[in-house]
Order: sequence, then C-alpha cells, then structure tokens
Amino acid sequence: MDRRKLLHGFDCVLRLQALCGGIILASWLIFWAVENPVGSIRDLFLYVLTQVNLTVVLLHPLKFLYEDRNSRYHWPIHVLAILAVNCVVVVTSAAVIYSVHDWNSPFLEFLRHSWKFPFVANLVFAFSYELYKVSTRRLRRHNQLLQRTIEVEIAGREADAIELQRAREIQENLLPKSIPQIPGFQIAGTWEPAKAVGGDYYDVIQLTDSKAALCIADVSGKGISAALLMANVQAAVRAFATESVSPAEVCGRLNSVLCTNTATEKFVTLFYSVLDAKHGILQFTNAGHLRPIVISHDGSVARLENDGALLGIFPDWRYEVSTVRLATGDTLVLFTDGITEAEAANGEEFGEERLIDWLVRSRHLRSDILQLRLLDEVKKFSNRALADDATVIVASANSFATEAVQQTLGRTQLSYSGVHND
Repeated sequence: MDRRKLLHGFDCVLRLQALCGGIILASWLIFWAVENPVGSIRDLFLYVLTQVNLTVVLLHPLKFLYEDRNSRYHWPIHVLAILAVNCVVVVTSAAVIYSVHDWNSPFLEFLRHSWKFPFVANLVFAFSYELYKVSTRRLRRHNQLLQRTIEVEIAGREADAIELQRAREIQENLLPKSIPQIPGFQIAGTWEPAKAVGGDYYDVIQLTDSKAALCIADVSGKGISAALLMANVQAAVRAFATESVSPAEVCGRLNSVLCTNTATEKFVTLFYSVLDAKHGILQFTNAGHLRPIVISHDGSVARLENDGALLGIFPDWRYEVSTVRLATGDTLVLFTDGITEAEAANGEEFGEERLIDWLVRSRHLRSDILQLRLLDEVKKFSNRALADDATVIVASANSFATEAVQQTLGRTQLSYSGVHND
C-alpha cells in the first residue's frame, strides 16, 4: 500500500471520529432540550463511539449489495442487511455499557429496557450512511463515465485535428510549390485558408517557354468537402491545360466533369487564362469568378469582362474566350472573394473599391512583394480573422519584356478586347 492510500485511510478515520463527536454533541443537546439529560456523558460517548465505528466497519463489506446491480432484489437484501448489522451493533454497544457498570439486573434485562433509543438512533445513522455511500458511488460512476466520454471526445478531436493537418499538407502540396516564370513577366501567388483546409485553388502552369496558364478558383462551401472538390478541380485543370486547348475549351470540359460527378448544390467559380509573353496577350475565360483587375503603369484601371456561367450548374453552357493586351508596367491581379469580403470588426467589408485604391498606390511593387503585402493588408483589416479563404495571383509585365512586345505595344498602349475600364 503506497503512502497516498495510507494518508487517505487515516483521513477517513479522522473524519469518522469527528462525526462521532458531532453526534455526541447533538445527542447531548437533544437530551438537554427535553429536560431529560443522560445519566453519564461517558455512557453517551461509549454508545456513540461504539455504534458509529462498528456500524461503519460492518457495513463496509456489504458494499457489493449496491455495487452489483445484476440482482433484481439487491435493495430488499440491502435493507435486511442494514437491520441485521444494526441489531449486532446495538447488542454490542449495550454490552460495552453494561460492562462498565455494576448492574444488579441480568444483561438481557438491561438490554430489554435500553435497546429502543440506541436502535432507532443507530438505524437512522446506518441508513443515512448507506444512502451517502450509494449516492457517492453513483456520483463516482457517473463522473467516471463522463471522464471516459470526455477522453473519447478529446481523442476523437485530436484524431480529427491530425487528419485536418494531413489534409492541409496534402492540399498545400497540390498548390504550386514554385511559380514558373516566363520572359517579360513576373508572376507570384499566395493562398491563405480561413480554416485548416479550404476551397480556394490557384495554379500557374507553364505550357511553353513563352506561355503559361494562370487560373484561380473558388469552390462552394468550406472544410473537407470543399478541399476534396478543390483537389478534383486541380487534377482536371492540370489534365486539360495544354497549349492547343483554349481557355473556353478547358472551362467547358471542366464544367462537364463537375456537372456529372458532383452534387447539385456544389459549384465552382473559375478564371482560366493563357498568358503569351511573346506577343503580350492574355486569353481568358471567366466561369462566374470575380473579375480580375489590370492596373497600368500610369494608374489607370481596367476590369477583365467575360460572362461565363458557374462550373457544375449548367451542363450545356458554351464558354467564350476574351483577349487583352498587356503593356510593360501593367499588373494583372486575380483574387477570390476572401479578399474583397473580408470584414472589419464593425462588419464593413474590404470591398473592391478599397482593393483597387490599394493596388493603384502599390502598383510599383514587385509581384511577389505586392501579393504578400495585399494579403497582410486584408488580414490587418479583418483583425487577423479571415472568414473565408483568401487567394491572390499577381502577374506584372516588367521592363524585361521582349523587344517584339515593346514594338507591338509601346510603353503606353492599352488596347483591350473584352475589357471594361472603370
């Protein structure tokens, strides 16, 4: 037996003796109140000390009666056991008192005249003690069950957290580890999920030495289901994206796949484009996504217009291609609604107007710096509490554009096809 158990047992004994003292005092006050004091405080002390301690000792082995619920008659048996113990205790305590006095009458005669009050008093104590033990046992059993439930819940949550972390790692691996670059342009992208995993997706796919596909998507919903659909979108885009396939064809094929293989309430917004650095041309199709922004070197702003339907909703939708020319100093910004719909503490949204103003002021920054500062600006605006995934792609036509592009476009040319100027 270890030291802790010994100390606990000693503490229980002390508590029991303190209880005896309280009973002795209460009994004396009762007798005093009815003006019928006991003959001797010693007798009262011996009665109480003997009865309480002996009752506890004899009842302790009977705990199996309330611990074992297999028997349907455990309560009647328990009551009979308490009565039997009480009889033994009353006789024993009477024998103790009889032994310290010189009684002229025989012991049985003494017992016949003195058993009633000790029997009733000890019976009350015995039932109260057993009720306390039963209640304590039931409460302990309930606490143990609750503790096991909590432990199972904690273990489940820890397992879910591990699974979410693994899902996040898998999702991060699906996103481009490094952004491919093409001559004359600097391309950068970033992704910040609101939760462990998210439904935003972006990719930059090098098609040739001078061509790259830029795409950004937002899957409806959040969490694991959105992440799984995002993974399917990423795989399908990678499968369909080739130099010979136009953005409209990529969106059409992807739409057919999603309409066939996803739930009716699920949909995807996608902006898919092919950037041709040799000719400074961006061909694009917008499937229900937010309109990307083009900031020119002089601060003028254009929005890329192309009204395609959401993916996964209309199986027969025909997508079209729009074209825009990008000049040296132009900055193309693709983003998801996690940027514009980020909310401040007062409920105000970051909004497209604030986004455009910030981009105009920051248009001279390099792409990699611009996209990181933009995300940080949005996070500061929302007090670091993003409500939705935030994703950004920035492509800047830098000063190293090819001579052919310079001759074709000039430094100030901004002729757009399918573009709305704000």
